[in-house]
Amino acid sequence: MGKTKDAAKAVEKADRKATHKAAEHRDQPLVKATGFLAEIGDQPQLVATSIGTVVIGLIARRPDVIRGGVRMLAAHAAATFVKSAIKASVDRTRPEKAIEDGKARFEPGKSDDHDQTSFPSGHTAGAVAVARAASRDITGAGGPAALISGAVAAAQPVNGKHYLSDLVVGAAVGWIAEALVSAVFDRVAPVVETAVASKAPLLIEHAKA
Repeated sequence: MGKTKDAAKAVEKADRKATHKAAEHRDQPLVKATGFLAEIGDQPQLVATSIGTVVIGLIARRPDVIRGGVRMLAAHAAATFVKSAIKASVDRTRPEKAIEDGKARFEPGKSDDHDQTSFPSGHTAGAVAVARAASRDITGAGGPAALISGAVAAAQPVNGKHYLSDLVVGAAVGWIAEALVSAVFDRVAPVVETAVASKAPLLIEHAKA
């Protein structure tokens, strides 16, 4: 047990050192310019992207795009729920704050102070979940979605927002949440689509009448 604890501390120390090193130039204009990449993974942007995908699918009459947008919304909601539950039980000082104050917490806790909610990266969790969901239904979306989610994650440490381990756990949360959602979605979606398709002619006739 002692060896495991020592190993965990060594990993945490290396994680902290590497991230603080990456964030050394966070105030430089070029690094700050990458901040917009980090914000692509924020909740409002991901929700808007998912809803926009559904709207595009409706306009283009593309069931696959509609399905992809709905799946993206569901995956994002699941990832957000899980990461929020973890954040509510763990206090971790964000790198930028830890560098400024010289103090870093990483322990069980329930702080709602933004500076103490570094673990895990919610932006990464949401971006990975949405990217994975999009790749399942929308042809050609896999590559671009993966690149964008990777950029969202990469921008976090250099801007002092998250530790490397925050990204790893956030990505795992997003990946697992999307997989669980899709396992259910793939069973439910065909049933719903069949029911809608069977009623569509009746609705059109009723509208004409």
